[in-house]
Amino acid sequence: MDSIDHSSWDALLKKYVDAKGDVNYATWKKTATDVKALDAYLATLSRGLPGKASSRPAQLAYWVNAYNAVTVKGILREYPTTSIRNHTAKLWGYNIWDDLLLVTPGGQVSLNQMEHEILRKMGDARIHFAIVCASKGCPRLLNQAYTASSLDAQLTANAKQFFSDSRRFNYDARTGRLNVSPILKWFAEDFGRNQAEQLRFIAPFLPDAAAQQLATSGKASVSYLDYDWGLNEQPRAAARR
Repeated sequence: MDSIDHSSWDALLKKYVDAKGDVNYATWKKTATDVKALDAYLATLSRGLPGKASSRPAQLAYWVNAYNAVTVKGILREYPTTSIRNHTAKLWGYNIWDDLLLVTPGGQVSLNQMEHEILRKMGDARIHFAIVCASKGCPRLLNQAYTASSLDAQLTANAKQFFSDSRRFNYDARTGRLNVSPILKWFAEDFGRNQAEQLRFIAPFLPDAAAQQLATSGKASVSYLDYDWGLNEQPRAAARR
């Protein structure tokens, strides 16, 4: 059982996020009732931090949903914008990853803390294909809430979708080269102790048998694709700006 009701977040995702994971931020921001609905969901998260007795899937679902909902809130606050990186001051000023906070019974938690101090420490590297920093290079924002009962299937499905996108993964069987998202470089230790382990971890999620075989062969070379920091915005909404 989930310890938190994610149904309102689920309804908002179904309304504003398409199957590709792109968000209609423009319409969402103009719809005051749904901006308030997101605030209400965040308030629910603030009151309902899963306790130690909660199942691990319930805790993972809570924090993945929290990360994604807080990020959407931060983008709606800044919208119109072209990239989350427009709001990530390094030396002084507002940094959305450090200064946009979720208030919980255990204290205030930033996006960076959710990712690095909580989710990554829970030991399931598939979270890197579920948490979304509002960028095109990210995994898709799943247009349904993560729930304890469906979490394993949802994480696996999103991982497979991630590697099915040639902007995030492609390969050349002739040269034995795998071209992968830099997410695999930034968080390499989460996927395995060395490159061979890391490739074996992602192999089940790769789009075809040839790619899977290359990843597990021990002979593949790896290159990292460029990361697209552009906003994960639905094209029509972007055109209207």
